[in-house]
This record gives sequence, structure tokens and C-alpha cells, in this order.
Amino acid sequence: MTKPIEKLIEVMRRLRDPKDGCPWDLEQDFKSIAPHTLEETYEVVEAIEQGDAQAIKEELGDLLFQIAFHAQLGSEAGLFDFNQIAEAVADKMVERHPHVFGDRDAKTAQAVLANWETDKAIKREAAAKADNRPISALDGISTALPAILRALKLQKRAARTGFDWTDAKDILAKIHEEIGELEVEIKKDANKDGIEDELGDLFFVMVNLARRLEIDPEGALRRTNRKFERRFREIEKRLADAGRKLEDASLEEMEANWTTIKREEKRS
Repeated sequence: MTKPIEKLIEVMRRLRDPKDGCPWDLEQDFKSIAPHTLEETYEVVEAIEQGDAQAIKEELGDLLFQIAFHAQLGSEAGLFDFNQIAEAVADKMVERHPHVFGDRDAKTAQAVLANWETDKAIKREAAAKADNRPISALDGISTALPAILRALKLQKRAARTGFDWTDAKDILAKIHEEIGELEVEIKKDANKDGIEDELGDLFFVMVNLARRLEIDPEGALRRTNRKFERRFREIEKRLADAGRKLEDASLEEMEANWTTIKREEKRS
């Protein structure tokens, strides 16, 4: 009996068969598939946040298919295959968990993280020496990360050196300062570069506030996105029930509906 993972690998191989495969799949490469991989990752996160077990299973399957796709591309190019990917990550996990597979002691999650950070710091220092460059506390933070996640990682790494606010009220004060600087650029009718710079500063400090409050900024924004979508769709529904289109309503009317919907949600 064929194992499920073997079946998946075979399905992927067939889809990429030069003679009988799928024309769309045959046109893809690592770069063209990457956005789909990222999208499936976010859909897994969305399913988890919704607490939908069936959706989690389906989205994890879609993500696994993306991995199988990349593995097939690697196999065709003679770079790596699915088994090599699995073996490499298994070896990495064994290396990163010496308290499970070795003789290092770590009885708490905090101890595990402390050991992990120590090991990574040693590797970063070795890499800096190999490249003949000074080591930085910010070494090893990928520039390929989404901006919010990279900002969070940069701030966490800097905080370990003591470069950090200790109170949320100090960050709030900085937020007001950054808003003021952004207002100055806008009033100056500055070029986009100056406004973008100040807006970026504001985003960065907002991430810092979320970190200080122990709130995931990406998760908070996803939550607000869902809230916006829910309320906007309700405005559309209420107008449609009245036999009207959204385009026919004034901004004042839409805002009034928004305020009503918001008030109703808070009462429920």
C-alpha cells in the first residue's frame, strides 16, 4: 500500500511530467511558486486563528503540496529532493534540541530558549570571523522577512543589549512625536520620500509598542482586517436590503452605518 507522502510525491511528479503533465505546473519555477507558498502559509495561520480544525488540516495539506512542488523542482535540477529536505530538517532539529537528543540539561521552555540563543550567538560570531567582519547584535536577521516581522526581530535583538524602552508610556510618547514629525512632512507638501520615511518610523514604533504589550503586531492587524471586512460587508448588506448600491450612498451615510454597526457589536 502506497504511503500518503509517497502518493503526494508521485502526484507532483506526474504534474511536472514533460509529456503528460499539467501545462500550468510545467511553466512554474521556484520564483513563480514562492508567492503561492507564502499565501498558503498565511492561510494556515488564518485557519488556526479561526480555530477550525478541518480548515487547519486542509490548509496544512496545501502548504505541504507547496513543499512537494519545490522539492520536485529541486529534484529536476539535481539540487535536492523531498527526502533530502526531510532529512536535513530532522538533523537540524536534533542539533537544536540537545536537551532531548543529547546530554544538555533544560527543564523549562525558558531554559531551552536561552540555550538556543547561546548556540545561535556562537554561530553568528563564527560566521563574522569567517567573513573577517565585526560582529553585530543584529547579525542573522534575514532581510527577506516581511517588514513587520523583521522590525519585531530587530527590536527584540536590540533589547537584549539594553537598547529598549522599559515602559509603554515612553513608547506612546514616541508615537506622538513621530505623528508630529509626519504631520510636518505632510504640511510641507514634501516629496513622497520624506513622508515615507516618517511613516516608516511611526510603523516601527507601533511595532515596538505591540512588543512591549506582548501583542503580536501581525496578529493584531489581521484581527483588524477581519473586523473591517465584517463591518464593511454589513454596510453593503444594509444598503442592499434597502434596495441601494454602495456607490449610491454618501460617505456620511456610510460612516453613520459604520458607527451603528460598531455600537451594535460592542453591545452584543
